[in-house]
Amino acid sequence: MSTLQSRAASMGAAVEAANSPSGEHTETALETFKSISLRSIEEHASTDRTRRSETSFEPEVAVGAYGYAESYESSRDATKNPHPVSLQPRATAPVPRITIHAFCESPDVLAAVERASGDRLMSRSKLDIFAGGIKAATAYYQHNPAPNLIVVEGRASNDAVLCELEELAEYCDTGTKVLVVGYSNDISFYRELMQRGVSDYIVAPVNALSLIASISNIYQGSSTNKLGQIYAFVGSKGGVGSSTVAHNVGWSIARTLGSDVVVADLDLPFGTAGLNFNVDAQQGIAEAIQDAGRLDDVLFDRLLTRYDDHLSILTAPGTLGASYDLQAHAFSGLLEIAQANVPFTILDVPHLWTSWARNALVAADEIIITAVPDLANLRNAKSLIDFLLQARPNDAPPKLLLNQVGMAKRPEIKPAEFARTLQIEPLACIPFDAQLFGTAANNGKVISDVSAKSPVAQSFADIAAAVTGRKEPKKSRKGPLGLQALLSRIARKPQ
Repeated sequence: MSTLQSRAASMGAAVEAANSPSGEHTETALETFKSISLRSIEEHASTDRTRRSETSFEPEVAVGAYGYAESYESSRDATKNPHPVSLQPRATAPVPRITIHAFCESPDVLAAVERASGDRLMSRSKLDIFAGGIKAATAYYQHNPAPNLIVVEGRASNDAVLCELEELAEYCDTGTKVLVVGYSNDISFYRELMQRGVSDYIVAPVNALSLIASISNIYQGSSTNKLGQIYAFVGSKGGVGSSTVAHNVGWSIARTLGSDVVVADLDLPFGTAGLNFNVDAQQGIAEAIQDAGRLDDVLFDRLLTRYDDHLSILTAPGTLGASYDLQAHAFSGLLEIAQANVPFTILDVPHLWTSWARNALVAADEIIITAVPDLANLRNAKSLIDFLLQARPNDAPPKLLLNQVGMAKRPEIKPAEFARTLQIEPLACIPFDAQLFGTAANNGKVISDVSAKSPVAQSFADIAAAVTGRKEPKKSRKGPLGLQALLSRIARKPQ
């Protein structure tokens, strides 16, 4: 076994130790990582672990009068079984910018509300949590203004709940909506609640996903109604080809599904979307975020550069005339407009770690990580996956692509070992083809325009199908997604 493979195996052993049920997984993982001979890798990993503990992602969640606040410790169980295959992208629309008060009587409902408060779909809203049920809400609003939405838990009998809600209504504004969590699975009671103006009723036990879905459904008629999906592509290291993958997958989605797609280049100083699609735009994504208050459907459409009937580009300036010091939520308004107007939005996220890049990843419906099979990519991909599992506990895990596989004379980690260490099976292994990719890049074309019948072009079509969920990726052993077939082809390739 080569030195590189042994180091990857050491990292894999550390991951297995971290997920073992022995109760000593933390110490075992640390000792295993220390055994890696490359000292700089350990130093960087140690620095990363310290930095994550000091600046871990914490959503801005308003804390109620009784001091309840969201903690991601409850979501860390997701990393013990990191990638549950049953999780699929959610079709729930983000909750709009509203104020929510939740009055909880039981620990279970309180826990569900706390967990919901940290979800990415709730990031636009302000949630306060209070102890007590409907009576506590009534007493509170006798001296305080009512919010946009009140979530109340009612544990009393049906008649008592109706009486308590009647009293609560006296202190609510005309536009205030009420969501009731109750314990009676009675259709007559439900109809009575609807007749009295209650917006929705959920029968306990309730979980975070159902609570978020109910709140979202209450506001489905608003302008924030979600139409499309956002797919964020990010590289685990600079130069791994994440932008090329994003652009080709976006083109494949538009071509094969016949749906409108927008490719948004978030790398303002060095973005390559304009070059890769051979378009020269006078305006683009910089104007979209320059004055977020002016951005609406009309301006959004005006800033798009049309590539063909279904594909449009939001190009980056690609100049260094200005510094691009962006705020944490610089792209939030743009993503909201894009979701309301386009079925598919592809975010080409540059390889950097800022508050806005982090927030863009967390807000996406799907995240696709592109990596090259070497040790630095393995470490960075693991850091990204661990963070995203923690920050998005209710979403599907990120997808992994291995690019530039089989480069001649370059030592690399075997794809199977790479996947085993991360506990994620690569969605695709794209072989290294300098001639094909170089020709496409230099001529401003996608891979299919250069060689439509190449295995790489088929790979992008399969990736597009797998990401959108419109059809299953091909399982043929001869296909470009097969690890064993790819490794066999590489082994036979003359060096």
